Amino acid sequence: METKAIDVFRACIPLFNALSDPARQDIILLLAERERLSVNEIAEQSNLSRPAISHHLKIMRDNHLVEIEQKGTQRCYSLSLDQSVAQLKQLIRIVESECLL
Repeated sequence: METKAIDVFRACIPLFNALSDPARQDIILLLAERERLSVNEIAEQSNLSRPAISHHLKIMRDNHLVEIEQKGTQRCYSLSLDQSVAQLKQLIRIVESECLL
């Protein structure tokens, strides 16, 4: 495998880790249905505590899966998948071109 393919794959590992957690998967699906939600609104739909939801949202924000919009004193979260999808597409392209013979 070429060095570039390895680099791209390794760059995707944090994203894979972020996506691998069932709680974060649930949050993604919830945001896909409802568009913008506060931490409290997400917690109402989950078995997790508000601090746990905040922790998962931070990981998701760090991996460019969600974005925050400040509304007064409330922070609302929404999906922001463009960068992550582009990263995964790059991995697929490089695997197809360099790893599949």
